[in-house]
Amino acid sequence: NVAKDSAVLICLLSHFRWGNKWKLLCVRILPWIIFSATCSNTLKVVFVLPLLCMLCTQGLTLSQFAKAVSGGSGAGNSQESSSETSATNRRTKSIYTPLEQQFLEIKAQYKDVLLCVECGYKYRFFGQDAEIAAKELNIFCHIDHNFMTASIPAHRLFVHVRRLVSQGYKVGVVKQTETSALKAVGANKSSLFTRQLTALYTKSTLVGEDMNPLLKLGELEDAEDVVVDAPNSYLMCLSESFNKKTKELTLGIVAVQPSTGDVMLDCFQDGPTRSELEARVLRVQPVEVLVPSDVSLETERLLRSIASASIQTGDRIRTEKRDCSQFDFPNALKTVTDFYSGPSAGTDPGGSGSLSSLMSMDSAVICCLGPVIQYLTEFNLERVLLCTSSFRRLSCEEEGVMLSATTMRNLEILCNQTDGTVKGSLLWVLDHTQTPFGKRLMKKWVTQPLKCATDIQARQDAVAEVLSSESSALPSVRALLRRLPDLERGICSIYHKKEFYLIISTLSRLGTELQALVPVVQSQLSSALLKDLLLALPTLLAPSQSFVHLLNENAAKAGDKTQLFSDLTEFPVIRERKDEIEAVLSQILEHRREVRLILKNPSLDYVTVSGQEFLIEVKNSMVSSVPGDWVKISSTKAVSRFHTPYIAERHKRLLQLREQLVIDCNREWISFLQYFGEYYHVMRKAVCHLATLDCFFSLADVARQGNYCRPVVLDGERQIVIKEGRHPVIDVLMGEQDQYVPNDTSLQGNGRRVMIITGPNMGGKSSYIRQVALITIMAQMGSMVPAQEARVGIVDAIYTRMGASDNIARGRSTFMEELLEASEIMCRATSQSLVIMDELGRGTSTHDGIAIAYAALEFFIRDVKSLTLFVTHYPPLCELESLFPQHVGNYHMAFLLNEPDRHTDLEEVSPEFITFLYQLTEGAAARSYGLNVARLAEIPEPILRTAALKSKELEAVVNTRKR
Repeated sequence: NVAKDSAVLICLLSHFRWGNKWKLLCVRILPWIIFSATCSNTLKVVFVLPLLCMLCTQGLTLSQFAKAVSGGSGAGNSQESSSETSATNRRTKSIYTPLEQQFLEIKAQYKDVLLCVECGYKYRFFGQDAEIAAKELNIFCHIDHNFMTASIPAHRLFVHVRRLVSQGYKVGVVKQTETSALKAVGANKSSLFTRQLTALYTKSTLVGEDMNPLLKLGELEDAEDVVVDAPNSYLMCLSESFNKKTKELTLGIVAVQPSTGDVMLDCFQDGPTRSELEARVLRVQPVEVLVPSDVSLETERLLRSIASASIQTGDRIRTEKRDCSQFDFPNALKTVTDFYSGPSAGTDPGGSGSLSSLMSMDSAVICCLGPVIQYLTEFNLERVLLCTSSFRRLSCEEEGVMLSATTMRNLEILCNQTDGTVKGSLLWVLDHTQTPFGKRLMKKWVTQPLKCATDIQARQDAVAEVLSSESSALPSVRALLRRLPDLERGICSIYHKKEFYLIISTLSRLGTELQALVPVVQSQLSSALLKDLLLALPTLLAPSQSFVHLLNENAAKAGDKTQLFSDLTEFPVIRERKDEIEAVLSQILEHRREVRLILKNPSLDYVTVSGQEFLIEVKNSMVSSVPGDWVKISSTKAVSRFHTPYIAERHKRLLQLREQLVIDCNREWISFLQYFGEYYHVMRKAVCHLATLDCFFSLADVARQGNYCRPVVLDGERQIVIKEGRHPVIDVLMGEQDQYVPNDTSLQGNGRRVMIITGPNMGGKSSYIRQVALITIMAQMGSMVPAQEARVGIVDAIYTRMGASDNIARGRSTFMEELLEASEIMCRATSQSLVIMDELGRGTSTHDGIAIAYAALEFFIRDVKSLTLFVTHYPPLCELESLFPQHVGNYHMAFLLNEPDRHTDLEEVSPEFITFLYQLTEGAAARSYGLNVARLAEIPEPILRTAALKSKELEAVVNTRKR
């Protein structure tokens, strides 16, 4: 009977106009089905069936039926519902609650933002935002009135916002802007709490105490508990300008890291392959890119391919298209002019002369700077752009070695090519830094080696001093670095008017401890660079001490801003508010005398229970003596607790004053941080000094562990001479048990400047040429190198062409990729460059491949005259040694050939066995012995025998033709 009745009701319900409220069906109607199945037939006829028939005949929607069965009480379930007239949901014809109306108003202004709305002790998501949050955060999502909703605890806000941001969403935090006590005495006390968007977050703008609360709550020495961010979180903006007359494409770039204040600019010309743009994107590694809505298809493809190359979704670049009118030069120039001539620019110590210096910038850079200013203004982070004196060029050919995108990828400078992680890269080997800001600086050093011999030698002197000095100052400095939080981001957050007591106190402590080391530094250190850094730090950090002395340490750690300032002389508003609070407290305490007389209890005192203050506790046996106008607050079996009318009135006033004190203290705190912001550039310079010291300690550690030598860096000489050099990454990966075979290198600009390297597959050719390039990079960044001896002339660029892979996303075949890379090198390489070519021409037929490789190598020998390493499996290329004997040398990776037993029957021919020696040897190898690799790959034996037989036949044919 139950099943039958349920089926009848479901059939009746099937006539409804369902809409999209199927979840509400389960919640609202299922109880009626169960009730119908269990009640008597009389009740079914009298109550249930007439109701269902009425719904069917009137054509009510599912949400209206839910309103009917709930007695119209749905809107009243919210704590914040009111009797005011609300808007109507067009689809369901139901009334929006005041909270839903407020959400819709805010959402209309920020349509592309995922909103977290503060509701008491939690944050709620509504509508589609709730469904997205439920999916990404793995939380429960359910329907409430007109919207799907989900919620998270308030104290876990920063965790969940970070997770949403890592998936590429723009997240907004909507907070209540009123407090309950002040609202209770206001004109709108019966209305909804006012709310507004207080913060926006994306991958590049995770700045502030909401996103890193441990920075204000943690112990000073407990810095490892601080939430660790990614080393870099750059926002990059691109603009494009195509000159139809000259057919030239000009690109502008502005890269900003709001969390650290780092700003980089660049303007350059690029071709259809966007190779220049790719190099800069890979070097900066932005987490977010702004482009105009009409961005070119080639640029969009490049950004998409770079983003898709990341294995983890959280590592992918977030791309946002902005209104293309923002990138127009007149509009961008107006934005820039208004920003740098406004009142904020005048108050910033680093902003003097900003506008005049900007006028000399390229128009393409201005077209990027305007949209960046508008974008960061949405996040209240635009102040980081005020100091134009700290702007630097991204690619300054006068200062650094040019490393193209292909070079950084092939040499695995920042990440390996297997899974895209840092392990197995050059950065992984060299980065033993102990601070986050040190890690960021080390990455810059690795991607932009120096070209000035004086600067390189200064770094080498500092690293050598760390390695050999017995001074007590250096271990002390290193101990100070060991437990530092991210000071660079901390001071920048203060500059953005975010609170970080840990940062201020840490800077003060550092200044004091470094000041004590000054005599030792002056007397025991010889490196000029080390001495300059260590002696400058105490002076740069001195202003932080005056700020710390104004603060109450315990209150700062507890996050209590009402007790934060130990000396209120400079804060009259706070002092006045505290005096008012003391006056009210005195009045309440004075009233205690009157209470004692009424109750005839001279020892009576106020009690506090469950947060309720100034309670008068009376035994239940004495309740008859309590005046009738007293307000009963709570009671137990033994006692009752009351407030007198006077206490109730004064307590209400006290709560209002306390909340006003919090508001006043927040206002004064922001002003205090504004004052600290005047020293931002000085503090940032101090942190840069600390980062440099951290990098020196890291390079010294690497040199000590790997038994590295100090290379001789020669200015004005073209040569790379290495004795017993080792691949820095493979050497570490293999460890001591299976040591890497060292090899020599001799490239002379006026002598043999080209090495043609042949040999069997998997013989170590690619590892060797990478080794030479990596040792050159290490030498020019000021590091020791993995070799017994090394003499390196300054190179202006390193170009590589390695591997074989297509790029389907950009419409390129494997051979096309090869030739595009080779073409770029031919156009850009100079006699001061290091060129590495690995197997050019193998993506096409043998004759065409040999011809292209031969012509390209001859071009580098005769015209470019660069230092060149050319790996090939084409024997005809070795003939170039006889044509250019002074400049070309043939080499091969040595091996032992173990030929199989010879059979008279050709059908029994087997491939040779090869033993790799991994030793570079003069002379060309006659063959590549690819069948040996086929055996290592476990190709079936019958196929190997067939291939060996065919190889012999082809070899015989070639030899016959030669005769």
